[in-house]
Parts: sequence; structure tokens; C-alpha cells
Amino acid sequence: MANRVGKKIKLASIDELLGAPSTEGTVDIDVRAIYPFENHPFKVLDDDRMEDLVESIRENGVITPVLVRPDDEGTYEMISGHRRLHAAKRVGLQKIPAIVKEMTNDDAVVAMVDSNMQREEILPSERAYSLKMKMDAMNHRGSRTDLSLSPEETKIHSAEAVGETVGLKRAQVHRYIRLTFLIPRLLEQVDEGLISIGMAVELSYLSKTYQEWIADYMFEKGMVTMEQVMELRNYRDDSTLTKDQLFEIIASSKAVHEKKKTRVILNDKELSRYFPPEYTNAMIAKVINGLLEQWKRERDSKENAE
Repeated sequence: MANRVGKKIKLASIDELLGAPSTEGTVDIDVRAIYPFENHPFKVLDDDRMEDLVESIRENGVITPVLVRPDDEGTYEMISGHRRLHAAKRVGLQKIPAIVKEMTNDDAVVAMVDSNMQREEILPSERAYSLKMKMDAMNHRGSRTDLSLSPEETKIHSAEAVGETVGLKRAQVHRYIRLTFLIPRLLEQVDEGLISIGMAVELSYLSKTYQEWIADYMFEKGMVTMEQVMELRNYRDDSTLTKDQLFEIIASSKAVHEKKKTRVILNDKELSRYFPPEYTNAMIAKVINGLLEQWKRERDSKENAE
């Protein structure tokens, strides 16, 4: 990042900016003078929501000013408002209302993450990299107060602080940050909902080479299961496997899993506690299957939330 200097401007604080929209203290800046935040983790897509934003700006202009910080070259780094800037450019606007605020690199990261975390839809990859950026920034600027803490304890305290600001528990923050260890091909499948957060976390402990081979396997032969991934975890410290051997491990794990048959027997006495006498076996089976489907959906939803 360029060294930030420039004339100090007394404008709205970041907390005020992220609250109710206000144009107090704004200036109109040439859209060509604003460049994206370095390593901005949030994607700017030309999707349906962007089309709605473009139409809104075309009709009403940019109502909420973007937040930028000045550099020493007369240009500005975007902190909050990448989607608005993109939509404004598509509409053909030459200038955009902005609040100019001087910030340190770490403060800019925190402000950028906090503003974007308010979006309705956030991809797992966006959440993962933004949480990591914020936790690194908080550690760097010395947000912890007990300097006697060990590095590991520091990470725990930082994760708690980051989680509090976005409604996540410490463990959830760490799970999301593990996603940053995934190769792009696998992380894309997490964003697409093809790989659950839980499975993604387990895959993240494997080497990049093994991850590439697993991605190849899924492309050639289909998705892997959690059981197969857990079997591969046994080889996380083994760097001697070949691609063919890894494929064999996945295939053998699948074969063993398919051979396992689970049989649960409920006797008449147990069933009579829940079903009236007039219920037939088919009716009972239908109810049980429905309840299992509901349980599975709730479990998957909870896993993805974690």
C-alpha cells in the first residue's frame, strides 16, 4: 500500500458512516481517482443484485457516500463502496460522493471488513479471508492488553474479539479462517455449496498437492464423502503418496463404507409409544423418513453455519 499522508479532514467517523446514511462532509471525487482496497476479499459481481443497484443509481444517483482514504499521489483507496463505485461506472457517472478519512493500514482493514460484513449475502470464501485480514490487523495494531499472553493465547483472544463484531463464536472464526488454506478449486466448490464447511475444514489440513489431486478426483469421478476425507486425514503428514495411491485410498474407503449396513430395529412396544394403533407400517415409515429428512436438513444447516 502507498504511504498515506495528506491534509487532515474532519469528517464523520466510521461508526457514523456505517449507521444511517449521511452526506455531511462529503466531497465529489472523480471515479478514476479511486482504486480498490488491496487484497479486497469481497467479490464485485454483475449479478441480479448489481443490476438492481445500477438501476437505483441511474434513477436516484449515489445516495450513500463511499468511504476512501487519501494517499500521497492525489488518489484514493476505497474502504467501503466497491459495489457502488462499480455500479456508478456502469451508469456512466464521472464523480461519486465520498467521505475522505485518513486511516492506518490496520484501521483501514478493520473498517473495510466491518462495512462489508453488513451485506446480506456473503460467500464462505469472502467471510474466511475477511476474518483473517481483520484478525491479523487487530493482532498487528496491538489490540490485546495482556502482553504476557502466549502467541496461541493471543490468537484465541483475537478470534473472540473478531467474532463478537460479526456474531460468530471463537471456534467458528477459526473454522472459517481454515478455509484460507484451501486451494482455489476447492474453495470455489465451497462457495457453490458443493462442499460443506465441515468437510472443507478437514480438507484444509492436507497439503496443496493432495488437495489438487482430490480436486482432480472429484472432477473425474465425482464428489468425495466426509468418511473418505477423514481417511485421507491419516496421511496429512505423509508426503510420499502418489496420485494413484491417493485415488486408491479414496476408492477403498468408499468400498468399505458401502459395505457397512446399518440396521435399526424398533419393536412394537417402542413404536406404540409414538404411533396410534390404526397406523400401518407404511404410515409409520413415512413419518419416520420425514422426521429423518428434517433432522438432516437442520444438521446440515448447523454445520454450514459453523
